[in-house]
Amino acid sequence: MSEVYAVRRGLVRDRCAAAGSAAALVSRPANVRYLAGGAPPGAVLLLGAGEDVLLCPRAPGGDPAHGRTDESLRVSVLGGGRGDAAVAAASLAATHGTERLAVEEHDLTVARHRAMTTAAPRLRLGDLGTTVEQLRVVKDEEEIACLRIAAEITDQALGELLESILVGRTERHLSLELERRLVDHGAEGPAFATSVATGPNSGQGRHRPTDRRVEEGDFLSVCLGASYRGYRCEIARTFVIGTAPADWQIELYDLVFAAQRGGREALLPDATYREVDHAARHPLDSAGHGEALMPRTGHGVGLEIDEDPQLAPTAMGKLDACVPVTVGPGVHLPGRGGVRIDDTLVVRPEADGGPELLTITTKELLAL
Repeated sequence: MSEVYAVRRGLVRDRCAAAGSAAALVSRPANVRYLAGGAPPGAVLLLGAGEDVLLCPRAPGGDPAHGRTDESLRVSVLGGGRGDAAVAAASLAATHGTERLAVEEHDLTVARHRAMTTAAPRLRLGDLGTTVEQLRVVKDEEEIACLRIAAEITDQALGELLESILVGRTERHLSLELERRLVDHGAEGPAFATSVATGPNSGQGRHRPTDRRVEEGDFLSVCLGASYRGYRCEIARTFVIGTAPADWQIELYDLVFAAQRGGREALLPDATYREVDHAARHPLDSAGHGEALMPRTGHGVGLEIDEDPQLAPTAMGKLDACVPVTVGPGVHLPGRGGVRIDDTLVVRPEADGGPELLTITTKELLAL
């Protein structure tokens, strides 16, 4: 893996050099982890100022949530475990004679930026932009393997919940149980705050669980994901509780299922982001649910649960192979509830079988 991280850092340095910067400072935690193999709290990565250095406020520990730092990378621990690593990195770059340092302006606060210019007044700070985020879009097979395991853990946790008694339990209780099951099966933790929504709350995106109890006849929507070695997946499913579904529930479920299938089938290399969004959005819009739809029907996943690309009506760009994304259209009817179905998939060419489905829990409308 050391070679992989070295290659990634080399790509960033090359892009900086092309833009006129001899060095770069990476401060966004997910980007630090992508380039260094680990991201201890408060750490930053300085590239190209003599050598690559990971600067940390304190010595990296064995917390698996932050990964194992690339052993070939020099680690510099700030004296006494105090101080801002970004400010220390600016001073170090200036010491090595660097005149221009590219920084992630979208991550730095104004106060932190000001402190860096005070510590190294002759150092010109430029914008690195989203260079690292762009590199992160296409995943290598080891990254995809981590996502695949995260999806397996998520499917296991959800499958066990479906076998338990649900009536009378609260949304909050069920969400906590799901998160515990994720950890029991090997996750570092949840990829994001687990959402459980029942009855009139169902079908909402990222609904915050309440003390509402599950009742017979409810729609039950669940949205969760595991984090494994930093890589995060997402799944959403909707079920009916305790009885055969009503006609309106079947009709709405079938509509959302067809929309989600259309989005999944559109996931091919060179498909535009807008085309995939349209494939998932159009059936619901045509059925009169346009105003109830979310601004996007999917997004990329990886070291963060919400990465590029964004599958939205105005999104620009085309899909590449080996890009993991979610496809998760949903409809929420105020006062009644709704349906959301979401999967994590990897874009693959048709010659390789088309999109690879990572989350495999059944999408059949089950009565639990």
